Amino acid sequence: MKRPGTPRIFPQLRSALALVFASSAVTAGAATAPPGAISDDIVRLGLILDMSGVYADVTGKGSATAAQMAIDDFGGTVLGRKIDLLVVDHQNKADIAAAKARQWYDTEQVDAIMDVAGSAPALAVLEVAREKKKIVVYSGPGTERITNDLCSPYSVHYTYDTWSLANTTARATVEQGGKSWYFLTADYAFGHTLQASATEVVKANGGTVLGASRHPLGSSDFASYLLQAQASRAQIVGLANAGGDTVNAIKAASEFGLTKGGQKMAGLLLYINDIHAIGLQAAAGLTLTEAFYWDMNDQTRAWSQRYYDKLRKMPNMSQAGTYSSVMHYLKAVQAAGTDETAAVMKQMKSMPINDFFAANGRIREDGRMVHDMYLFEVKQPSESKRPWDYYKLVATLPGDQAFMPLSKSSCPLVKR
Repeated sequence: MKRPGTPRIFPQLRSALALVFASSAVTAGAATAPPGAISDDIVRLGLILDMSGVYADVTGKGSATAAQMAIDDFGGTVLGRKIDLLVVDHQNKADIAAAKARQWYDTEQVDAIMDVAGSAPALAVLEVAREKKKIVVYSGPGTERITNDLCSPYSVHYTYDTWSLANTTARATVEQGGKSWYFLTADYAFGHTLQASATEVVKANGGTVLGASRHPLGSSDFASYLLQAQASRAQIVGLANAGGDTVNAIKAASEFGLTKGGQKMAGLLLYINDIHAIGLQAAAGLTLTEAFYWDMNDQTRAWSQRYYDKLRKMPNMSQAGTYSSVMHYLKAVQAAGTDETAAVMKQMKSMPINDFFAANGRIREDGRMVHDMYLFEVKQPSESKRPWDYYKLVATLPGDQAFMPLSKSSCPLVKR
């Protein structure tokens, strides 16, 4: 028996045949429901996450916990209806993510998917949500295509994207003298767009890119890639990857003595979980961009302590963003008086976002949630006073400078 307030975890999808029959049966029955009506007595939210793979630590149970915290803090109901949270492990496979999204929208009356971990699964779900005219919100994936050429009237990119990370980290690194770059890039949509965005910023600020090595998702051996990076003699080795790949690359670079040879590492997407796994001895001095840090002010510390009490670790920006986005969605449903897609999305885009995660945040016409981004430097071991005390704030970049301006966007929803 499922306990109230506990997310349901679906570790395996049904067989393809079962999916087809279920979708056909329920879709036929749902056709009689009046358009725009709330179809049942439950508001269902879904999370399609990496629960067991390379991104499990940066989304996974932490994001599910954050979403449930938002539901509980909202009161567990909206418009007199119970709020239910469904969670599935997509195993970092785009086809599994798309199949689950289709099943949820078609047969399980899921009103909105509130995150999809990983850029390839996220883009697959984006197309299902577009077809079904259902809301999907992203805090885990980074690819800027979500609000650029593949933008949708039903999607929101909430926490960060590749353009904002590259724009902040690469610009600061080049300005500090790191002119020549070599990239270690995860070989899928996120890594490709992160490298492309960083390359654009490096070149625009007078730097050069000497080469790149692409590695598979979930790599354990970075030796050959690091040897190529060393041979390039680039001043900066940019890590266009995330999660366990970033952790493994930095640890391997330390073992290879890459930084002792004068080269520096720039993590284009680093989470606080990564720094915790790497350790300050190896990570000290790294610069990185984040949308959130637990120890910034009284609000961030208060919420993060509640989260820590549940999981015994501090939240990262994607997990904090998931809480904030779920809360914003539920407030929009309350204000709209319905969970109908168009009405809720209109409210989400008209309501400002002011909470521990973002001050004066707003959702643009392209679906980009605009908010401040922060450039941090990882502390030296001697500077850290307690566990998870890892960052020094270097600079705050206002949202209108951190994210891609609409003038550069190829989103067809943007008015020219």
